[in-house]
Amino acid sequence: MSATLTSFLGVFLKVGFVAVIFNEVRGVILAVPVLYAMYEAGGTAMAIWLGFCSLAGIALSVIVPMIAAKKVKRFVEKKQAEAQPATA
Repeated sequence: MSATLTSFLGVFLKVGFVAVIFNEVRGVILAVPVLYAMYEAGGTAMAIWLGFCSLAGIALSVIVPMIAAKKVKRFVEKKQAEAQPATA
């Protein structure tokens, strides 16, 4: 059971890594219209604040999955290290 769980989590991490790459690309694509709108608004304080809030939301949607992936990876490595002595 433990080997199956670690194998599943390993595959899940690989798929997650690809998803994080796509999420990074999505973040860059979403940032361009925000920056253009700030430019078109003439750099007013409101435009800068709205742009900052939009870009911060995009950044969080990229950073949070990366942190979660690292935590899951550490969990999988810990489980594999615990299972390793039992099979030896």
